[in-house]
Amino acid sequence: MTLNDKFTRLKEDLKQMERVIVAYSGGVDSTFLLKTSSIAGMKRILAVTALSETLPHEELSIAREITSTLNIEHRIITTEELKNKNFSDNPPDRCYYCKKELFSKLKDIATKENFSFILDGTNADDTRDHRPGRRAAKEMGVHSPLLNAGLSKKEIREISRTLGLPTWNKPATPCLSSRFPYGQKITAEGLERVNRAENFLKRLGLTEIRVRDHSGIARIEVIQEEFAILMEKTNRKEIISFLKSLGYKYITLDLQGFRSGSLNENLKCKEQN
Repeated sequence: MTLNDKFTRLKEDLKQMERVIVAYSGGVDSTFLLKTSSIAGMKRILAVTALSETLPHEELSIAREITSTLNIEHRIITTEELKNKNFSDNPPDRCYYCKKELFSKLKDIATKENFSFILDGTNADDTRDHRPGRRAAKEMGVHSPLLNAGLSKKEIREISRTLGLPTWNKPATPCLSSRFPYGQKITAEGLERVNRAENFLKRLGLTEIRVRDHSGIARIEVIQEEFAILMEKTNRKEIISFLKSLGYKYITLDLQGFRSGSLNENLKCKEQN
């Protein structure tokens, strides 16, 4: 199936849905889904963004700006996953509990306001990683049109560029809880620390960044081509000083470089064994 065929199939599927709620993060996939829903000519589209400590601060303003530009109705709701011990204790299926709360709230809105479907931005590549949130989506009857159309992240970026979407080359910005190894408790203070650390590094001109929080150790992941930025003498001193001011005792650079879902690597090894 060609890329054009996949895009046509997506638009046809969406057109039949008429009234939808889109779980909207402001990222590449959900922005593309919003835009395509608009192109499909639906009767009503509601983008809903969940606000909690796990959302990187700048993502909320990005979501507001994009929905305004696309002229899409946008609503912000509050989720409180940190109050759920099943989430904050950070087990391998942590994301299930987060998504279950989000989709439950979206389902309530759908019932009260007569929406036909709840949609998320899961794409074909997402099935290759550990995604317990998919179980919650299935349980709550959430649809994943991008996945059903067989669209990969690369293909979504390609069409997004053609459509003139500002997110076409936006780096992935997953939930901040993904920075903590399974079993390490997630707290509001820890999430804020990671967010501040990553925002500081972004100001140095780094593109893909993760600060993995191993209690007192900050393990920094950036793409290998940008190692030199971290190791420049002035930058290195400022990074060490700022991250130590946040409470980290040791600041390390991961020599493997940035890779999405690196904290799932040990989990996959256990599953294979």
